Amino acid sequence: MLVSEILRIKGSTLFTATPDMSVKDAVHSMAEQDIGSLVVMDKGKLVGMLTFRELIKVLDERGAELKSLAVGAIMEANPLTADPHMEVNALRGAMLERHARYIPIMEAGTLMGVLSFHDVAKAVFEEQSFENRMLKSYIKNWPDEEETAAQTS
Repeated sequence: MLVSEILRIKGSTLFTATPDMSVKDAVHSMAEQDIGSLVVMDKGKLVGMLTFRELIKVLDERGAELKSLAVGAIMEANPLTADPHMEVNALRGAMLERHARYIPIMEAGTLMGVLSFHDVAKAVFEEQSFENRMLKSYIKNWPDEEETAAQTS
């Protein structure tokens, strides 16, 4: 399965922030949309990711300042990205290795979407469930030896 297949099913809604946006506004947007990340864009280019991981870290270190900071001050600059033609298992491995929960999907410098670890896990689960159902159906309908012998005589 390719990353593009998950994006096609998930849809193309994107939620973004700019580096100069206030963290207060970014948090409000994330809460309002019930999302765990914002893609940080500057002049049409991906410059970072803001996830609840960065927010928790800054809240712990500089809690009182959090609302007065700009997104650019706390975002993950140069986040891990993936290509839509990448195999999902390769994406899963990269996400696990980097402890990344959200991955921007880029094609030729254009942001195509964002996949979460949940999106990837759900797609893999559904694909495996489908394959399991097909295999069970195939095995259940496998002709036994007596049927095969009767058909050949």
